[in-house]
Amino acid sequence: MRVELNAASAFSFLRASSLPEDLVERAAELGFEALALVDRDGLSGAPRFFQAARAAGVRPIVGAELTIAGGGALPMLVENRAGYRSLCRLISEMKRGVPKGEGALALDTLRPDKVEGLVALAGVDALGTRPDAQRLARLLAAFGPGQVAIDIQRHRRRAQEAANQALLDLADASGLLAVITGGVRHARAPRRALLDVLTCIREKRTLADAGRLLAENAERHLKSPKAMAALFADRPLLLRNTEALADRLRFTLADLPYEFPEYPLPPGETMTSFLRAMTDRGARDRYRPYHDRARRQVERELALIEKLELEGYFLIVWDIVNFCRERGILVQGRGSAANSAVCYSLGLTAVDPVGMDLLFERFLSEERKEWPDIDLDLPSGDRREEVIQHVYRKYGERGAGMTAVVITYRERSAAREIGKVLGIPLPEVDRLAKTLRPFEYVDPTDSVQRKLVENGFDWDDRRVQLFARLIGEIRDLPRHLGQHTGGMVIAKGNLDDVVPLEPASMPGRVVIQWDKDDCADLHLIKIDLLGLGMMAALQDALSLLKGTGVDVDLAHLPADDPKVYAMLQGADTVGVFQVESRAQMATLPRLRPTHFYDLVVEVAIIRPGPIVGNMVHPYLARRAGREAVTYAHPRLEPILSRTLGVPLFQEQLLRMAMAVANFTGGEAEDLRRAMGMKRSQKKMAEGQRHRGRGGRPDRAVDHVLRAVRVPGVARGQLRPARLCERVPPRAPSGRVRVRALEQPAHGVLLPVHAGQGRAAARRALPSRRRDAERVAVHAGRGRGAPGAALRAGPAAGRGRVDRGRAEVAAIRVRSGPGGPHGRPSQRAAAAGGDGRAERLRPDPAQRAVAGREGGAAERGAVEACG
Repeated sequence: MRVELNAASAFSFLRASSLPEDLVERAAELGFEALALVDRDGLSGAPRFFQAARAAGVRPIVGAELTIAGGGALPMLVENRAGYRSLCRLISEMKRGVPKGEGALALDTLRPDKVEGLVALAGVDALGTRPDAQRLARLLAAFGPGQVAIDIQRHRRRAQEAANQALLDLADASGLLAVITGGVRHARAPRRALLDVLTCIREKRTLADAGRLLAENAERHLKSPKAMAALFADRPLLLRNTEALADRLRFTLADLPYEFPEYPLPPGETMTSFLRAMTDRGARDRYRPYHDRARRQVERELALIEKLELEGYFLIVWDIVNFCRERGILVQGRGSAANSAVCYSLGLTAVDPVGMDLLFERFLSEERKEWPDIDLDLPSGDRREEVIQHVYRKYGERGAGMTAVVITYRERSAAREIGKVLGIPLPEVDRLAKTLRPFEYVDPTDSVQRKLVENGFDWDDRRVQLFARLIGEIRDLPRHLGQHTGGMVIAKGNLDDVVPLEPASMPGRVVIQWDKDDCADLHLIKIDLLGLGMMAALQDALSLLKGTGVDVDLAHLPADDPKVYAMLQGADTVGVFQVESRAQMATLPRLRPTHFYDLVVEVAIIRPGPIVGNMVHPYLARRAGREAVTYAHPRLEPILSRTLGVPLFQEQLLRMAMAVANFTGGEAEDLRRAMGMKRSQKKMAEGQRHRGRGGRPDRAVDHVLRAVRVPGVARGQLRPARLCERVPPRAPSGRVRVRALEQPAHGVLLPVHAGQGRAAARRALPSRRRDAERVAVHAGRGRGAPGAALRAGPAAGRGRVDRGRAEVAAIRVRSGPGGPHGRPSQRAAAAGGDGRAERLRPDPAQRAVAGREGGAAERGAVEACG
């Protein structure tokens, strides 16, 4: 028997402990032909399961296990397209009108038309250990005898055999098919420990008092066909029944019944002719004059849009934008849509991609065979909600839905939950959590064991070892579903024929059970309607200007106003979107932008990626003429010349892959997506191959791609520096606050005595500052103070200074012009009148090590405080 009809993944949310991909991988290893995924009350894991199974050569069977009102759960398997529609509607119906995470299936409400195309697996979970004949009769009345199978499982428990025999007797009496399944809840036997922990988290218990809630053994793993045949050697007929049932279940998500809505056309128009007409009219207004280069680009894009039959999508987004303009709602496209001349011509975006030399394949390519992604920025608040409700009204409550976000375990939150389950005292749990980094960036040399030992935990303690193992296993497991900030999927007809819907916590909204990546993989069309506070501010500003008779067109604002750039060069940017942070204000005087492209570079360069990849200082040095412009490979020169040989933009990454590694536009975009925060390191390595030379990586290109890979750190990972430690009473009234560099680990804010030297630096070090920046402060005593302050670290910390764990930022406070050397990045007045604080550049080796640890984002700031 090379099939398994009852396997659940971690998308059952605290009821199973393996990802869909892990189940598929194990099934392929064991030689399975087909595998069914029956997650609890939803299809959230179905897209990932389908993609993994298709790649592994395992036939995926769609299903779900629905909670039954009154207790128990009923697995259902999809036989055909009608069955898939029935399952989506059943889940949507049981979720409607109940709090999030709740809902149950009332068997009394089931009718044959509601369960058409579904096969029910009635086992112990549905009928009980003493089978409920009345419940089985309800199932037979709704599904029909040919659509109900008795599910027999053996987990080597003595009491289970009596229940199985009662089920078989009931099957014989009713003339029902009996099949065997594994009731799989984890791919491999060792994952049973994590399953027990997840059970305790769900039930809010510790392992010590969970009792019978836990699995009795580790038998609910995926067993080989040979092992299953041996386990049921006395029931060969059941093995044949199982294979026969699996052969009937042929529906996959490749047969998804999804259609995009049609745009209502004027009489006599086709989608192609109307899109061309609207694009041409808009292009003549946007391009003044409509030059040949823009014409060629627009024509190239329209030809691809027509070939991929995407005209309706562009027209529907255009229709939403027109609604906004009719209602006076400021709207602006962003993201990869800014790379499209058609989007610019239709008024969806306001930046000319032809003049900016942006890569269209970043937005749309034939190889990817997926819908483009157009994000629309709207004023946050009621105006944005007005647009969202317009979409619901136009396409119906069941015709549109917000996309979900899969909330996965983060290392610190997981540490706290696992620590509580293991019964570790709460103070120790908190200390454990603080030793760990976020999951997103994983350094191969950085292990949980090393962190625990370095922070004083006894590795010989079995609880500590179990804790470290469970932390590794829970990585990337989904915790629950959240709501995307603005992604909406719309469909022709009912969306709950395609994916189950759930009510959102906000009234008037519904959420689908798939996230944005799932939607893209399955070719569902998503439109992002995102709220932005700055858009609301711009809306108010434009309204005020219009009241004075000035009508501003954002697409035609002058790009090179010298007064604007004088303001930027002086870092007078408080309240200016994108360039108002301390790091931006510190960099603006050094970069001295004079053109719009300089501003684009300025915004891009102060991001975790370029900073951690050590690209900021090389770019600034090359721009100032202190360093020669070089290229890692001759083919990279035309791609990186505008950024002085330093890769800063995702479009450059795509072009680098296409120029040097012979990637197509679609493959290059896949590589870019693989570098995202939630993509696997394995997928990154696969995308990084240099196929132009027999599959061997080119060292120079590999170096560049490694530098660009680090930018996968997301902006949300940056955590602000902690509050200032209390200044000792001896400090003079004019003291200096030093803000540590913001980084994904910890920042620290240190008070410093002005003029107190080594003793002041020692006192300034906090008593427990693991993983924090080592900040050496010299209060006018020469060059020895930074080292002295570092040597003071052991007395306050772990007993030694680990320079490889944190970047060393030497801060020197000097009086007068004769102070120590070093190029200041920012200055602040210190006590004593003319004292100045300067941040020196760290040692390159230390910066490299710090980059591998997750990196410090280059947002240093020194400020005076009275």
